[in-house]
Amino acid sequence: MFEGIFNHSIIKRAQKEKLIKIKFINLRDFGIGTHRTVDDRPYGGGTGMILRVDVVDKAVQSAKEDDMSGKVVLLDPKGKTYNQKTAENFSKLTHLILICGHYEGYDERIRNFVDEEISVGDYVLSGGEIPAMLIVDSVARLIPDVLKKQNATSLESFSKIGSTRILEYPQYTRPGVYKGKKVPEILLSGDLKKIEEYRLDKAVAITKKRRKDLLKSG
Repeated sequence: MFEGIFNHSIIKRAQKEKLIKIKFINLRDFGIGTHRTVDDRPYGGGTGMILRVDVVDKAVQSAKEDDMSGKVVLLDPKGKTYNQKTAENFSKLTHLILICGHYEGYDERIRNFVDEEISVGDYVLSGGEIPAMLIVDSVARLIPDVLKKQNATSLESFSKIGSTRILEYPQYTRPGVYKGKKVPEILLSGDLKKIEEYRLDKAVAITKKRRKDLLKSG
């Protein structure tokens, strides 16, 4: 599942240029018994299967072999909601370990050896694989030289301007006129200073209209 996503475009190039390194650890390599079992039925009854604490612990310790300072993150709907600020913090780390559950969930004791619990939103997925892909992509693009254009992320949505965060300004391309709708004249003027001011003004305005909460955040 992961190889298909990470072997394309920006993430593929970043790995090739050794700007990032992505390693996959299969929990079954640490599974119990002949069948390499990684989960079991919940004590007290209930539906679904629960990831075993001993299996996950061994897998995490294996991931830490090269760098014991690795930050361990559990992907779970009960965790703190992931946002751009968290992505920025993660991008400054040298080693990030993401634990992906599947189906029903984790043995509660797994939380005893993680550093942080992260949710990607108020909804439930069948596994943590997609959230892990989301986090890797959002973190990788913040690492220096991964995006080739300088300041490529400076005015994207959720970028930090001063003490607040804003949504991205509206963008346009050809044709200049479509069904009576024109590209704003300022963007055709060639005046880079005025264009920059226009874009910032528009970014602030759209943030005020759609996400006032961002203007209060850091």
